[in-house]
Parts: sequence; structure tokens; C-alpha cells
Amino acid sequence: MSYTKVIPGLVRANSDNIKRICLSQGRFRSTVASKQRKEVEGGKEEQQLVECTVVKAVQADLISQTKNNTDAQTRKIAIDFDNTHEAYKSKDNIELLRSLLVFKLCTFDFLVDKNKELMDLSKKVFGKRLFERLMKMTFYGQFVAGEDHNSIKPLIHKNQAFGVGSVLDYSVEEDLTQEEAEKKEMDSCVSEAEKESPGVDHREKKYKAHRQFGDRRGGVVSARTYFYADEAKCDAQMETFLNCIKASGGASVDGFSAVKMTALGRPQFLLQFSEVLVKWRRFFNLLAAQQGKSGMDALEQKLELEQLKESLTKLGVGNKDDIENWFTGEKLGSSGTIDLLDWNSLINDRTKISNLLVIPNVENGQLEPLLRKFTVEEEKQMKRMLQRVDVLAKHAVDNGVRLMVDAEQTYFQPAISRLTLEMQRIFNREKPIIFNTYQCYLKEAYDNVSVDVELSRREGWYFGAKLVRGAYMYQERSRAEEIGYEDPINPDYEATNRMYHKCLEFVLEEIDHNRKANVMVASHNEDTVKFTLGKMNEMGLSPTEKKVYFGQLLGMCDQISFPLGQAGFPVYKYVPYGPVNEVIPYLSRRALENRGFMKGSQRERSLLWKELKRRLLNGQILYKPVY
Repeated sequence: MSYTKVIPGLVRANSDNIKRICLSQGRFRSTVASKQRKEVEGGKEEQQLVECTVVKAVQADLISQTKNNTDAQTRKIAIDFDNTHEAYKSKDNIELLRSLLVFKLCTFDFLVDKNKELMDLSKKVFGKRLFERLMKMTFYGQFVAGEDHNSIKPLIHKNQAFGVGSVLDYSVEEDLTQEEAEKKEMDSCVSEAEKESPGVDHREKKYKAHRQFGDRRGGVVSARTYFYADEAKCDAQMETFLNCIKASGGASVDGFSAVKMTALGRPQFLLQFSEVLVKWRRFFNLLAAQQGKSGMDALEQKLELEQLKESLTKLGVGNKDDIENWFTGEKLGSSGTIDLLDWNSLINDRTKISNLLVIPNVENGQLEPLLRKFTVEEEKQMKRMLQRVDVLAKHAVDNGVRLMVDAEQTYFQPAISRLTLEMQRIFNREKPIIFNTYQCYLKEAYDNVSVDVELSRREGWYFGAKLVRGAYMYQERSRAEEIGYEDPINPDYEATNRMYHKCLEFVLEEIDHNRKANVMVASHNEDTVKFTLGKMNEMGLSPTEKKVYFGQLLGMCDQISFPLGQAGFPVYKYVPYGPVNEVIPYLSRRALENRGFMKGSQRERSLLWKELKRRLLNGQILYKPVY
């Protein structure tokens, strides 16, 4: 099949549900990109950032007025992150003591390194009932809201009374051995064609499963991991997410619910689709380099149409008349140039999902399937994943809940981001329902954010983003080095901070531009929060507009979350829940994460002690929150 006959893309599936998640029928319009955003350079961009536990309190003044009301009175809001009374007014003294105990325990290497073994031993020694009670008094009580969607409601309502919302996250995971995890991963990520004829299909190393990295929990401290078992298990996990969405809708009027794509289908599809997307983008970059436009930001690369046609002709993909037909219809190429978004629009619908997994062969000018064949069952598995995604999105709309799609490993992420983008194009027409997650420790983070924002701008839907630094750094670096491909992670923490602030500033300026973008600043870094407040002040973005959200994990950095909530900012806690024995893997990671967090500084513990002493000196020995 030659380029001149078809350009591959997402499928026109048989069912209406699949059709909604696949690429839209209409083409993107070839428009001149909106004015490029001014990049921060020099001192502001080079400032060194540290974790939220090592900064001094600084007041942030915000102008509470919108651009549309220039006559409104300005109101300055001062946020003092040293104000322990505001930070901990939702907690009684027992809760403060529990936090101090848990954070102190997290500084002991032996307890943290062996926490899983110690919890298993405690369960055997004390018995299930006493073990669960001890956990609720310590780690479970600190980091988990409750066992089910009913038991978490008191905590959600209490936090909401103090200005803090919730992102519900059902945190149950299988307690697999490393060997079991590796076997599941290899079984679910390798297609039948690859098993029958390994090495025939010329797959890239990055987008193939490797047994030594089959246990995706390795080197990860802050993200749930799902391993594929069968389609029935995926259906059960979808039902769990549906219950979580329903609980979010019942608990608050503006809640979030978090989902992971790897829970909804066989990861083989995500691996293969990611490889296809990357290879098509790489082909665009090759054509851009031929026109002397390499090294630019993604949206700055605009191919001259006439030169592009000549390049494609030289590659042997057809004559000029055939290629000319590609760039007609709905003003495509009317500006005389084609950018990355226009390139993505050169996609025809296909009747089988496996047909989208086609890549360009530059050497012979042909479109070739990524794999020689797909089984009927593999085709059905791909469709079922898209169906589950569609069901969750529609359920979120029906329940008035926003859906937060978590980021995952880079070899899955291109496909995850693309599927999330398709949900946004469908469901974010009236307001932001679907939020994508961008990991700013990635070298390509800014390009990803800016391209997606530009697409939302052209098509007129609401852009929703959660910005995180990232959870898979050690695993990703180790995999890249051992398998032999470029490290996708920024070289150091300072570079990641600069990337985070660059992406954040770009989205904030888009909010300032048209009020259709929305961002969650998901960070425990106090400097990043202050950077955001400063930019909001400069732009006149009011917290009451609810375009900029803040997010932290339950049980961590309350000195950031609650003062922001008290001041009227939309701030959310990621709220895990699930039965005690089934969230032990999650608790194990929280202990590992807090070891580094608490060893880096004693700030949060010092603030907890400060508030406890203040209450004792004021005779508030039996302090109870009032709400």
C-alpha cells in the first residue's frame, strides 16, 4: 500500500462508542498558529527550585479581578505558608501526633526499606483485626481516606468544609511477586505474531516488552501499577472506576476522579500504537530537517508545501498529481505551509483498528504494517479498551465529575495521551471534563503541552491539564541505559523545574488569552506554588474563576493545601481509598516517598510541632475542628 493511497490513523470502528474515541471525522484547519508565547529566559528561568519543605514563608498578593471587569475593586490575598493555625485547623491533636509519628518513622532507613516485610510480619503476629486497627492509627490513617466510597465521605466533607476538594483514587493493587509481574507483562505485551516469529517485524527496542523491566513497579514510589490478566479483569477495573466516579459526584459538586489506561485493556495495543505515533512524528521531523527547520519547537516547524511535495516525490511515494490530492479540502494548506497539527490531519478512517498500526518506510515509499498480522482476539481487545474509555468519559459527564487520566511510562504515554486527547475533543466542548497529565521531567514536555493547547485553540474546546514532575524517573533512566535508547528524562532536577515552570507559564498565558484552558498544579514544591501565585497576580487571574487548581497527596503538605483552600483557591487532595490489606502496596510506596521527603528537611515536622505547642500553650488540649 503506497502513501498515495492512504495515510494511516485512528479507526472508524463499527460501534458508536469506538467511533467517539477514534480520530474525529473532520480535518484540522491549516491556520496560522496563534502568536507564539514569550519564553521565560535569564534569571527567572534559571532560578533554582527546592522541595516544599525547605522554603521560607512569603506572602503572595493576588488581584481578584478578571480581565472582563476592569472597574472591579482589587482585593489582595496574602498566603502565609507558615501559618500553622490555618494549615492544621481541620485536624485534632491526635491527628497531629499521628502525622509526627508517621513522618518520623519514615526517616528510619531500616523501617522504610523493609516496610512491606514488617507489615506482613505484623499481620501474622497481631492477627488481621488488630493489624488493621494499628494501621488505621498510623500509616493507613495518614495516607488513605477509608475502605470504600461510603467510609471516605466524612473526610471528604470535612476537607471540603475547609476549602479543600478531592480527587478520588481507588488504590487497590494486586500483591504480585516480581516473577508473577514479569510473566503477566510479557504475556500481555507480546503479540501472537511476535511469539511465532520473533524479530521478523523490526520493532523498536523501546516499544517492546523486556523481561528485566517487566515488573513496572520497580523504581516507582508514587504511582499505582496494573498488570493485564484478561478482559474480565479489565471489565472489573472499569466497574471500580465507575464506582469511583459515582462516589466523586456524590461527595462534592466539582470533584475529580483518577483513572489509568493500563487498567482498561491489554497494554500490547498501547505499546504498538505509541510506536506508530512516534514514527509518524519522526517522519515529519525528517521532512522538516530537509527544509532546514530542525531544532525548533514543535509548532514553529512549518513545512513549505511545494518543497514538501518535491521531497515526497523524491522518496518515491507517488507523482505530483497524487501528492497534490493530499493537501486539498477544507482549506488544508491554504497558508502555503503545513505544521505538525496539519500533518496529523492527513488521516483517513480505517475499518479495523489494527489497520491504524501502519508506519512509513522511507526507503521504499510504502506504508507497512507494524506487525505482519493481528489475531481476531487482539483486534477485539483493542476495541474493548476504547469502549471502556468511552464508557468512563460519558459516566463522568453524567455525574458532573472531571476525569483525570494519569500519566504512565514513556513507552505507553504517546498512545495514552492521544486517546485522552480524543476524549477531550469530544467531551470538553462545553467545559473541561477530561484532563490529561503531562510529566515535566520529560525532555519533550513543552512540545507536548504546546501542541495540544494549539489544537484546542483551533478547534474551540476546553484544554485541561495536570502538570506533574513525574513518577518513573529511575525506572525510565535505567531501562533506557540498559536496553539502549535515548534517555527521555531531563538531565537534572533543576532542568525539570525549569521545564515545569515553562509548561505552566505557557498554559497560564493561554488561560489569560481566552479563559478556555484549565490547569492543575500538582506539586508539593512550595516554590512552584508561589511561582503560580505570582503569575496569577501579574495576569489578573482570580482564584474565583477556577481556571487554576492546586493538588497534593492526602497526608502530605497540608501547610500548602489548606491555607490555599482557606484563601479561596481551588485546591484538591489526591484521596486514595480501599480495604486496609489491599492498599498495602500503596502504603509501602508512601513510606518510600516520605523517606526522601522527610530526610530532605524537617520543615513539615517543625510546623506540626509548632501548632501542637501553640494549642497546648493556649489550653487547647482537647481541640476539635469546628465546621
